[in-house]
Amino acid sequence: MGILVNVQDIAKAYGARTLFEKTSFAIAEGEKVGLIGPNGAGKSTMLRILAGRSEPDQGRVANQRGIRIAYLEQVPLFQENMTVMATLMEVSKDPHDWEEMLLAQSLIAKCGLEIFEERDVSTLSGGWKKRVAIARELMRQPDLFLLDEPTNHLDIDGVLWLEDFLADAKFATLTITHDRAFLENTSTRIIELDRRNPHGILSVEGNYSHYLEVKTELMQNQELREVKLKNTLRREMEWLRRGAKARTTKQQARIQRTGELANTVSELSSRNNNPTVQLNFVSEEKNPKRLIDAEGISKKYNGKTIIPKTDVLVTAKSRIAILGSNGSGKSTLIRMLIDQEQPDTGTIKRAEALTVNYFEQNRESLDPEKTLLKNICPAGDYVDTPMGRIHVRGYLDRFLFRPEQHEMPVRRLSGGEQSRLLLARLMLKKSNLLILDEPTNDLDIATLDVLTDILSDFPGAVLLVSHDRYFLSQVANRFIGFGEDEKGKRMESFATFDQWEEWRSALQAKSANTKKVESPTPVAADTSKKKKLSFKDQREFDQMEATIAKAEAKLQELQGQSMDPAFASDAKKLGEIGKSIVSAEAEVARLYARWAELSS
Repeated sequence: MGILVNVQDIAKAYGARTLFEKTSFAIAEGEKVGLIGPNGAGKSTMLRILAGRSEPDQGRVANQRGIRIAYLEQVPLFQENMTVMATLMEVSKDPHDWEEMLLAQSLIAKCGLEIFEERDVSTLSGGWKKRVAIARELMRQPDLFLLDEPTNHLDIDGVLWLEDFLADAKFATLTITHDRAFLENTSTRIIELDRRNPHGILSVEGNYSHYLEVKTELMQNQELREVKLKNTLRREMEWLRRGAKARTTKQQARIQRTGELANTVSELSSRNNNPTVQLNFVSEEKNPKRLIDAEGISKKYNGKTIIPKTDVLVTAKSRIAILGSNGSGKSTLIRMLIDQEQPDTGTIKRAEALTVNYFEQNRESLDPEKTLLKNICPAGDYVDTPMGRIHVRGYLDRFLFRPEQHEMPVRRLSGGEQSRLLLARLMLKKSNLLILDEPTNDLDIATLDVLTDILSDFPGAVLLVSHDRYFLSQVANRFIGFGEDEKGKRMESFATFDQWEEWRSALQAKSANTKKVESPTPVAADTSKKKKLSFKDQREFDQMEATIAKAEAKLQELQGQSMDPAFASDAKKLGEIGKSIVSAEAEVARLYARWAELSS
């Protein structure tokens, strides 16, 4: 395999803070690389450098000649008043080229965007916008696709779709994500940016599971080496304190080696020091056994069922994950349970002592223009925590915010840092019900591990919405899942995520097969009972072969026109022909499907 990108001894710093230095690695054709590391390690900055959006302070990035690089930003931006189709065509080589139009149509289909093709992108949900952004980058026909947190805002369906798509893709990928299941299923190599690694980087061939084995062994060996060198340094220092005189060359060399050894021990101690976020949700002193008891609740909007009739019981120590695609009704269900929206049917009993803490997906409660200090403590210098009064700067230190960040506006924080700040705010308040809407977005793996542990110990209840399957499996003890079959929307409770996925797949399969004969009677015995075609359908069926032949001839004629030298320099005409070809192909496909339907 050829090398697409060769990163050679690059460094990057912002002010006095160094993100990485003397960092080197290469990416080969077709490789699927996962890029991980703690928040603030410089992962997004690394992607911007590789995409040509930023320059390293030192070193160089050597690209294969003619390489095409696509870059999916963590928060994609779109032009105003642009349809999905227009958004894709804006990055095409020639917006009037019919082959480019066909490529856009193909990508729209692959990304499941057909029904939104002429919709304004700004009207779409976050998950569908992410799919549009992915399709737009694929229009570049990349050799290397850089993806920064691609699963953020995608629902479970979207994550599974993206997994399959990337696994089958011929191009190479470099993906920043903290979704461990996604890493496991899409990566053939893991690169970790972490100051604890020698030279700040660790590259491991294989999937995420293998990386964990290598990383664990590396840290154990590094800690063992620190202990041994500290013992050696202690003995050398004792020798020096006894008054050793540096009169001989041998003694001078020994003293010099002691100094070098002290530097090595200091470096190892710094690398082995791994501070973690100090998270701690505090519950009310007395938690009712039944916090929320909903019976027979349902909800419709404009006659469409959003929440089918269902029962939900939330007790202390409940860890309930709500599963479903974007728009399925997860947020509506939560709003009804906490009295922000009223059900159409049923009753909801809430404990008088119910207190709620809400982690919102888009972090709307943070003021992006105010500093970290003002977001945590609008007035004064001290915050009242459930564990006592503490200085606001000391409180921020617990969440690994550096002193120079305290006076920084929140908009300058990374996504993971903003999530940490929101967690810090929530922990100032006691509650007996935590509602966490996509809490895993942008948080690094170490922080997610801490969050998992404290949620397990929390005495109250947790309602959780997340696309991170690993996190769900570690936290939730009950799953409420949405599904749909030929009879409409359904909701059920499950013990595991896999049970919900199997149930939903079975519903989809059943719905797809509703046209099959349900009777066990042999087909031959039932042929006389087949429903006859209407006069209009029979006439359509009799003429179908001729209709298809005519449509195929029209398609062939248009394809011939697209190759006509007379139109080679007429971009407008070629664009019109390209659109006509797309329409003609769709019409041929529709006719064949209709023929099969009438035949059955």
